[in-house]
Amino acid sequence: MTATIKLGQLAEFLGATLSGDGEKEITGLATLQEAGPAQLSFLANPQYRKYLVDCQAGAVLLKAADAEAYAGDALIVADPYLAYARISHLFDPKPKAQAGVHPSAVIAADAQVDPAASIGPFAVIESGARIAAGVTIGAHCFIGARCEIGEGGWLAPRVTLYHDVRIGKRVVIQSGAVLGGEGFGFANEKGVWQKIAQIGGVTIGDDVEIGVNTAIDRGALADTVIGNGVKLDNQIQIAHNVQVGDHTAMAACVGISGSTKIGKHCMLAGGVGLVGHIDICDNVFLTGMTMVTHSITEPGAYSSGTAMQPAAEWRKSAARIRQLDDLARRLRQLEKRVGDVTPGGNASSDG
Repeated sequence: MTATIKLGQLAEFLGATLSGDGEKEITGLATLQEAGPAQLSFLANPQYRKYLVDCQAGAVLLKAADAEAYAGDALIVADPYLAYARISHLFDPKPKAQAGVHPSAVIAADAQVDPAASIGPFAVIESGARIAAGVTIGAHCFIGARCEIGEGGWLAPRVTLYHDVRIGKRVVIQSGAVLGGEGFGFANEKGVWQKIAQIGGVTIGDDVEIGVNTAIDRGALADTVIGNGVKLDNQIQIAHNVQVGDHTAMAACVGISGSTKIGKHCMLAGGVGLVGHIDICDNVFLTGMTMVTHSITEPGAYSSGTAMQPAAEWRKSAARIRQLDDLARRLRQLEKRVGDVTPGGNASSDG
């Protein structure tokens, strides 16, 4: 179902300054290049400013400086991208689940399910689990023994929670995610691996989002902990006993080894890898594919590896890297010879 909202109502919702017709009806959102007369767009990145000239949008979210030169209707805000984020939920076509339990769901007799929760087809809820009001559990979800899901949570179809997973309020978990799987813990006995029971759980804070096919393993002893407001993209691996601080965000395919602690307000770009048993302080940004092998104690941006080059150039660079040890050895020999010729490190004045 398409929402229809007047431009003046959107301005009031955002606390924006309206420039144009407040009665104009807006039915959706689109990019500057694709928006039509009934759609709202936004300019957040200066590189897209060139599209404003021919933009056909019914209105555009703009900063005051950009609005001065724009002839069309606009909502003037301090941060167009943030305004777009807030307004996007008004036009979200995602179906809203109705409260109640589907007849095919299997729920343990002692599980507690609030009447205002929605339990989808073929969901399984085991003994001692507690599901709060406003929670949506999609089709074929599995909720293990003694799990807790706080108010307003949303689990897409086929989410798996092993036993003793505790989830805060308003948490979103996408399909295929597995929380509470057994951590990768083994002791070596004369070349034979002996399994270590993973007796901890998983604790998830409020307002967390967990992407498709992301795995968060249970703790070996204490819980694996994900703080409030953490955002996890698709296909992330978080090993046992990892701790992630509040409002940290990770892009797809990040891998975090066991017992690593990550601070608050960190950002990990795609494909970042962290070894185990290290600490990352608050406000750290790790660029894509960075391999972190030791603790980080100072906020800032960190990178590793080499950036893309044309293949022929990369092969030359790789060859030079293999020669670095030899070059360093030859440089030390040269420095020694220079030192022998000019004792005390003073350059000779002889011609």
